Amino acid sequence: MSNVTRFGAVGDGTTDDTEAITHAAAQGDGMLHFPPGTYRITQPIEIKLTEQGPLGIEGTGGTARIIMAGKGPAFRLIGTHGGTGDPGSRKSNVASHQRMPTIRNIEVEGAHTEADGFELIETMQSVFEGVMVTRCRHGIHLIKRNRNVLISHCHIYFNTGVGIYLNGVNLHQINIASSHISYNRLGGIRLEESEVRNLQITGNDIEYNNHRSHETEPEPTAEIYIDTSTEGASVNEVTIASNTIQATDSPEGANIRIKEKSDTSRPPGLFAISGNIIGSQENNVHLTGCYGIAIAGNCIYSCKQNNLLIENSKLINISGNTFRRHTPKYGTGVSFTQCTDITFTGCAIHDETEEGQPNLPALLQLDNCKRINITGSQFINGLVGIAASNTHHTLISSNTIHDERKKPIAQNGIQFDNTGEGNLAANNSIGPCKSEAIEGSVHPE
Repeated sequence: MSNVTRFGAVGDGTTDDTEAITHAAAQGDGMLHFPPGTYRITQPIEIKLTEQGPLGIEGTGGTARIIMAGKGPAFRLIGTHGGTGDPGSRKSNVASHQRMPTIRNIEVEGAHTEADGFELIETMQSVFEGVMVTRCRHGIHLIKRNRNVLISHCHIYFNTGVGIYLNGVNLHQINIASSHISYNRLGGIRLEESEVRNLQITGNDIEYNNHRSHETEPEPTAEIYIDTSTEGASVNEVTIASNTIQATDSPEGANIRIKEKSDTSRPPGLFAISGNIIGSQENNVHLTGCYGIAIAGNCIYSCKQNNLLIENSKLINISGNTFRRHTPKYGTGVSFTQCTDITFTGCAIHDETEEGQPNLPALLQLDNCKRINITGSQFINGLVGIAASNTHHTLISSNTIHDERKKPIAQNGIQFDNTGEGNLAANNSIGPCKSEAIEGSVHPE
C-alpha cells in the first residue's frame, strides 16, 4: 500500500501535494492510499495504467479529501483498451495491468472553475464506490472508449457541469446504482455524441440538477438527458428503474429527456423506464424521435406543461402508470404529437385540484397521431378526459372518465375535432358533462 504521506504529501489543505501524489502513483505498489486529511493539488494526477499496473485509490473510509485547485480532472485514468467486453478482445497488457481500476471512499472538491472530479479514457472494468465529488465542473467524465463501468454508493453533488457525463464515448456496459446525484447545474446523468449500450440506472436519488441552486441563468437540461441527435451517436439497451427523479421546474427542463433520431439500419430504442418516482419539472418525461420504449409502473406527478410528452415517436408501450397533480401550482396530463403505434393501458390520470389545470384542458391530448390504443385507464377530474385532433385509426375503449368534484367542471369526456378517420370509442364509462359526453364524430364524413 502506497501511503501518499510517505512520498511527501502533507494533507494540510494548504501545501501543494501534486508532486508527491504523482510520485506515489508512479513509484508505489498500485494501491494509492490517502490517510485522513485534505490534499491540495493544482494539476491532474494522470495515471497511465499500461505503465503503472493495476490501480486502487482509497481514502480511508471517506476521511480523505482532495482539493482540485487547477484546471482539469483531479484524477485522469488512461488505459489502452480498444476492444469490447469480450474477454478475447483484451490485449495481454489490459488483462494484466489495466483491469478494474478501483476508486473508493474519497472526496474530490473543486477550487477552480474548470476543475473536474475524475476522467476515464479507454479503461476496462473501472469501479467507483463511496466517492463524493462536489464543487467541480463535471463529477465523473467518460470519454473516447470505456467498457464495463460500475458506479455505486456515490455522492455527485453540487457541481457546475454534469454529475456523470458520457461525452463522445464508446461505452458498453455501465451500471449507475444506489447513488445520490443532485444539484449539478447541467444535469445529473447526461449522454451526448456517444455510442452507448447496456446502460443501467437503478436505485438512485437524482434530483434538482439545474441552475436554481447555482443562481445562474437557466439552461435547458434534465436529471437524465440522453441525446443521440448528432451524427454517429446511438444509445440502446437502457434500463431506468426504481429511482427517485425530481426537480424544481426550470425553463425547457425535464426529469427524463430522450432525443433520438431515426436510423434505418438499426432503429433506436430498447429502453425500459419502470418503477420510478418522477416529478416537478416543466415536462417530467419528454421523448422525441423515439422507438421501442416501455414506460411502466411509474408515479409521475405535477408538471408545468406535461407529465409525459412524446413527439415524433413510434412503438411506445405505456402501462400501469399513475399521473397526478399534487399541488395547485402544477398540472398533470399526457400529450402525444405526431406519434404512431402507441399503447396506453392501465394508467390513471388525476387532477386533484378544484379549479382544473390551466395549461392542458384535456388530461390526454392527441395531435396528428395514428394507431393509438387507449384502454382500461382512468381519467379523473379533467375539463376534458381525452382530446384528439387530426388523429386516425385510434381505439378508445373500456376507460373510466369522470369528474368527481363537488361542483363538476367537465365539458366533455372525449373530444374529436372531426378531422380524423377510422377512430373508435366504445365501452367507456363517462360521467356527467356540461356538454356532450363525446363531442365530434369518430367517423367524420
